[in-house]
Amino acid sequence: MAELPQAEIGIFGGSGFYSLFEGDYEEVSLDTRWGQPSDVYTVGTIGGRKVAFLPRHGHKHTFAPGEVNYRANLWGMHELGVKQVIGPCSVGSLSLDIHPGDFVICDQFVDRTKGRADTFFTHDLGLGVQHLSAAHPYCETMRKVAVEKCRELGIPVHDGGTVVTIQGPRFSTTAESEWFQKMGWSVVNMTQYPEAWLARELGMHYVNVSLVTDYDSGLGKYAAVTNDDVLRVFNENLHLLRKLIEAMVPALPATIDDDCTGSATLFGRL
Repeated sequence: MAELPQAEIGIFGGSGFYSLFEGDYEEVSLDTRWGQPSDVYTVGTIGGRKVAFLPRHGHKHTFAPGEVNYRANLWGMHELGVKQVIGPCSVGSLSLDIHPGDFVICDQFVDRTKGRADTFFTHDLGLGVQHLSAAHPYCETMRKVAVEKCRELGIPVHDGGTVVTIQGPRFSTTAESEWFQKMGWSVVNMTQYPEAWLARELGMHYVNVSLVTDYDSGLGKYAAVTNDDVLRVFNENLHLLRKLIEAMVPALPATIDDDCTGSATLFGRL
């Protein structure tokens, strides 16, 4: 079996973000113990750092949020040697102070999904049941880099916020959106859970980069969102997301001391 290329940093592409590299890159097709990832990985270089990229829905947007094989996607990153993961995604705003076109670098998530495979600690791995803290799910070091680079690039950014992850593929009802707003949550998305958590279980540092595409479910005076609206605003701002990634990747430290990868020693044995 050919030796797999290795990467330091992994990046997931969300809706409308299906490719990353414009120069030389290598394609890697993997079949993991958890099944097939969403697509082939591409491995290339950004700012002198080796990077692996995967569109989480597939390059033709084949998989709905609840159908994405998150475990296979993250396990593939693990096999490629990834230690730090950047997880861009599109989100709806739950606050009139968070506008379409803004970026939110979240520091908390709330899980409102159902039926998704959301742990690697199953009996067949032989590691036993593991209860890990999820108190602070996102890497603070990576978050600081993301916020700093947004500000340097002139991208409107919110430092911190809670993303509530819904099952999808439907958008929220008005009642659900009002509930989320009353809870004080910042944005709503369909893919952050279990992706961010599975990265933690594998001992990888993870940062969320949320690109706001709409006001959720007719927030305030605004009309209810459509899928076309989301893709239009995302595509209008995709060049800023690419600039942010190009700035972030070389600025990330080679090693991170944040205590947010409690299972790394367990998975180091696999």
